[in-house]
Amino acid sequence: MSEPTGATRRRGPFQVGDQVQLTDPKGRHYTFTLQAGNQFHTHKGAFPHDELIGAPEGTVVRTTGNVPYLALRPLLPDYVLSMPRGAAVIYPKDAGQILAMADIFAGARVVEAGVGSGALSTYLLRAVGDTGMLASYERRQDFADIAQGNVERYFGGPHPAWKLTVGDLQDNLVETDVDRVILDMLAPWECLDVASKALVPGGLICCYVATTTQMSRTVEALREHGTFTEPQAWETMVRTWHLEGLAVRPDHRMIGHTGFLLTARRLADGVEPPLRRRRPAKGSYGEDYDAGEPEPTLAERAAARRAARETAPAEARSID
Repeated sequence: MSEPTGATRRRGPFQVGDQVQLTDPKGRHYTFTLQAGNQFHTHKGAFPHDELIGAPEGTVVRTTGNVPYLALRPLLPDYVLSMPRGAAVIYPKDAGQILAMADIFAGARVVEAGVGSGALSTYLLRAVGDTGMLASYERRQDFADIAQGNVERYFGGPHPAWKLTVGDLQDNLVETDVDRVILDMLAPWECLDVASKALVPGGLICCYVATTTQMSRTVEALREHGTFTEPQAWETMVRTWHLEGLAVRPDHRMIGHTGFLLTARRLADGVEPPLRRRRPAKGSYGEDYDAGEPEPTLAERAAARRAARETAPAEARSID
């Protein structure tokens, strides 16, 4: 059985065309592509690429200045943070949440809108595999070109499951029976109609937005659309730790807010979403918002019970 696309570039000795990540004694990273006859230069000296070609991962090379560098293939989180960018990339912490919480599985049919620099596309392609499908839509040609270069550089060539289209999702989406729709754009609420038509019943929509106002509007649009379940929203924050002997403490810097994630499931055709039973907090909606008859408060329920007892016949109130 043939290897999945890109798998041969993730194991074995270093080969020409492989991405290599060097780590210096201070923990700084340098990423480059192996080419026969080339040299890697730093302010601490140089060494020939040929010294790494055919060597196993985990090799230590020394420059002409006798400075050691550890050579490994970059992990995907390292790769996406160091690759050329057009638009800002989705951080690995958010990409991991999308893969897990959107339940991206091998063989899934996924539509992605807002390709940016191709970071999330690379994660999605690894998850769906050669038997899946990723249809990516990007409005800007320059972003699409950068994303295509980054994705193909990582996999060593075109990925068989990927189709990249330049244009608006609303005007160009042709895929049907889609399992997942991922929207990374300024106004995802504008694409709910086409996303709903493309998704299979039980399919999932995941929206990545940067601000609370975008999140609020997207949530309300999902509720009003009528074909999705009650949306869920969250964000993640990552804090690394300093580990030096007994000096074990949180690092002073952390990856805080990068974006909010929203998910909702596609209902079967003709099914109305169940009404929410919880009472919104006072002031959650404007004066012109009509949510129907509100549920009684605890005080109102207690007053109703007292009134019922007072009007009940005496024999009904008596206790044997």
